[in-house]
Amino acid sequence: QLQLVESGGGLVQPGGSLRLSCIVSGGSLDTYAVGWFRQSPGKEREAVVCIGTFGDRTNYADSAKGRFTISKNNARKTVSLQLNSLKPEDFAMYYCAAYPLGSLKLCSLKDDDYPFWGQGTQVTVSA
Repeated sequence: QLQLVESGGGLVQPGGSLRLSCIVSGGSLDTYAVGWFRQSPGKEREAVVCIGTFGDRTNYADSAKGRFTISKNNARKTVSLQLNSLKPEDFAMYYCAAYPLGSLKLCSLKDDDYPFWGQGTQVTVSA
C-alpha cells in the first residue's frame, strides 16, 4: 500500500513560483506512474500532469504546458512539480497520486485510474 505526502504549497504573488514535492513510501516508484491533480473550491478535480515509471514519459494538461514541470527521482521516492508564472486561477489544493504502470507506457490523466492519493497541499496565488 503506497502512502503519498505532499508539501511545498503556500501563498505566492501572481507571476511567482512554487515547488511542490510528493514523497512516496510503502513501495517502489519503479513500477508506478505519478500524477498531480488539483481542485479549486466549487470545481471538479482536474489533472495537471503525470510522469511514467522511470520518468521517461510525461503527459501535461493544456493548462500546465509551458509553465509547470514535473520530475521524478525513484531512488529518493520523490516526485516534484515546479510551478512557474503562477496565475490567480492556479489557486487550488494540489494532490499527487499513483497507479501501477508498465515501463515506457504513457501515463494517464484520468483520476479514476489512480488508487493511491495524498492529502494535498494548498497553493494560493494572490496579490
